[in-house]
Amino acid sequence: MTETTMKAEMNFLSKVTRLFPGLAICLIVAAAAKFLSEHYGAPQMLFALLLGMALHFLMEDAACKPGIESGAKIVLRTGVALLGLRITVDQVVGLGLAPILWVAGGVFLTIIFGALMNKLMGRTVRFGILSGGAVGICGASAALAISSIMPKSDRQERNTIFAVLTVTTLSTIAMIAYPIICTALDLTPEQAGLFLGGTIHDVAQVVGAGYGLSDATGDISTITKLFRVALLVPVVFVLGVGFKIWASKQDDVEVDSGKLPVPFFVIGFCILVFFNTMGYVPTSVQEPLITASGWCLVTAISALGIKTSMKSLVEVGFGPVALMIAQTAFIAIWVLLGILYVL
Repeated sequence: MTETTMKAEMNFLSKVTRLFPGLAICLIVAAAAKFLSEHYGAPQMLFALLLGMALHFLMEDAACKPGIESGAKIVLRTGVALLGLRITVDQVVGLGLAPILWVAGGVFLTIIFGALMNKLMGRTVRFGILSGGAVGICGASAALAISSIMPKSDRQERNTIFAVLTVTTLSTIAMIAYPIICTALDLTPEQAGLFLGGTIHDVAQVVGAGYGLSDATGDISTITKLFRVALLVPVVFVLGVGFKIWASKQDDVEVDSGKLPVPFFVIGFCILVFFNTMGYVPTSVQEPLITASGWCLVTAISALGIKTSMKSLVEVGFGPVALMIAQTAFIAIWVLLGILYVL
């Protein structure tokens, strides 16, 4: 073994050792959130956020801070990339062209609606884009992914955790209320599946609501939802390019000229979707990696919770909550109108 190799190994071990305390804490919080979710029925993401926020004081600990910071970035991006293993192109195509276009239109219009509404409320469009992505695409995962490509600001982490907390709560409410709406409107299993999958924010709540009505509804709602997850790629691509152009015109915003407009985790997501579509990923490998993706995302949420103080969330006010409620209503009305009068 050469001296250079030995130094490289020592540096690697040093970095791992430095990150271990904070990452271990985030993983413990994620495990506690999973336990509470399984025994009390509330969303795992919500428990991870609340437990993490209770441990905010650990951000003052020099031994824990590096691992917590890493959990909110590297672990997050790994989890989002691995989501690609849940999707195949064949599943999406099976929905039909008209539903695909209508659901996609709802996603992009929700983001635009959020940006415009936030601007009318006298705020910057950035939170409207962040919350619109969370509501329109896939809840907490989308909020985290979009936040990771935004130019850095003092309020970014606070806004991200607020968006995650609010969208998780709204998703839980939707999981209970939307099946009642489907029954009241006497929607067919196909229509109900398209409505639930096209409107509810998080994958877990879509599965719970869909299969709570029928197996057929559950299958269609899950595929529709996974299509919305796949839209994370074009959304992040467009936003990545847009934010980079915007940042390059600002004197007070640092721009990394060598950085790709599309993060590597999005490229990884696309590659895994391709491999999964082609059948290159055996089930014995796919299932553990999908499980790992879930753990990564909850661990990242735990890290963000630890990084966020309750005081900073209180300072946000009711305006952003009202905005996200309006975005939730917007995409629900859009999809429902399409089902009843267009598709």
